[in-house]
Amino acid sequence: MTPLTTTRLGTHGPVVGAQGLGCMGMSFAYGPTDAQEARATLERALELGVTFYDTADVYGDGDNERFLAPFLKAHRDDILVATKFALSINPDDPTGRRVNNDPSYIRAAVDASLQRLGTDSIDLYYMHRRDPAVPIEESVGAMAELVQAGKVKHLGLSEVTGSELRAAHAVHPIAALQSEWSLFSRDIEQGVVPTAADLGVALVPYSPLGRGFLTGSFVNADSDLSAQDFRRLQPRFTGSNATANAGLLDPIRAVAEVHDVTPAQIALAWVHQRADVHGLSVIPIPGTRSRHRVEENTAATGVTLTAEELSLLEPIAARVSGDRYADMSFTSANRA
Repeated sequence: MTPLTTTRLGTHGPVVGAQGLGCMGMSFAYGPTDAQEARATLERALELGVTFYDTADVYGDGDNERFLAPFLKAHRDDILVATKFALSINPDDPTGRRVNNDPSYIRAAVDASLQRLGTDSIDLYYMHRRDPAVPIEESVGAMAELVQAGKVKHLGLSEVTGSELRAAHAVHPIAALQSEWSLFSRDIEQGVVPTAADLGVALVPYSPLGRGFLTGSFVNADSDLSAQDFRRLQPRFTGSNATANAGLLDPIRAVAEVHDVTPAQIALAWVHQRADVHGLSVIPIPGTRSRHRVEENTAATGVTLTAEELSLLEPIAARVSGDRYADMSFTSANRA
C-alpha cells in the first residue's frame, strides 16, 4: 500500500500526512473497545504515513490522552499530537455540554493535558468550543502565552465562525480550524471555509464519514448500536431521521461501485477534494479502532472523483434530516 502524501497544516503549521486519525473512539463515546486492537491501529496508521493524531481532554475525562501517551512516547519525533480544551460533559445530562474559555482555565487545562500525554509540548492545541461570553481575543491571547512558554507549538480552533476565526488570527496565527465537514454536513462552506482559505488556515474535518453512517456500518443507532454509544443521542441517526437519511446513501454506493471501492472511501475522497475546490489545506481525521479500517481510509487518498460524480453527490447535504447534536447551542451554527 502506497504511503500517504504530505501536506502543510496551513500556512503557519507543520507538515503532516494528508490524512490524520481521530482517536476519540478508542476510549470514549462509541461503546466497548478492544484496547489491544486500538493500539495496533495506532501503529498501523503510522506505518501508512499517518503522522497527525487527534484527541481532547474531554474524551473520557482525560482517558483518551492517557491512552495515547505510550504511543506518543515511543514515536515522539515522528508524530504530531493535537488535543483540545474548553469542553466538559454535564454529569446530570449526557446530551449537555459546558464550555470554559477563561484564560485561567486554559492555563490549568494545558498543564493537565501535558501531564496525561506525558510530553513537554503539545504540537497543536485547540479551543474545543467557543464561549461567546468570553472575548475570543482574551482566550487566544492566553493560548499565545502557552506558545511563548514552549508548552504549545501551534494553535487551533474548533467550531468557530469566520468572523471569530479572523479575530483570533489577528491575535496569534491560527494553524488549523476543526469543524464537522462531510457529505452530510456542509454549513461551514458559507463563511468559515472562505475565511480559512483567505487566512491560510488549514481545515481539519472531523466526522468526515458522518460518524460511520456514510459507510453503511449502521442504519439506525437505536437498534444497531450499543446502549453506551454516543450516536444514540444524535438526532440524525435515530428514528424517522435515520430512515430518511439512509435513503441518501444510494449515490455514494453507486459511485463506489464504479471505482470498485467502499462508500467510506468515496466519502473521504469527496472531503479530500474540497482542498482543490476551495483552495486550502484539508486534512480529515476519520476515527477508527481497527487496522482494517485505517488501511481502507488512507487508501481513499488515491481516489479521484470526476466532475459528474461530484455533481451526483452534491445534493446530499441539503436533504439530511435532523441536527448534528441534540443541543446545537455549543456549535458555531447559531452564531454563523
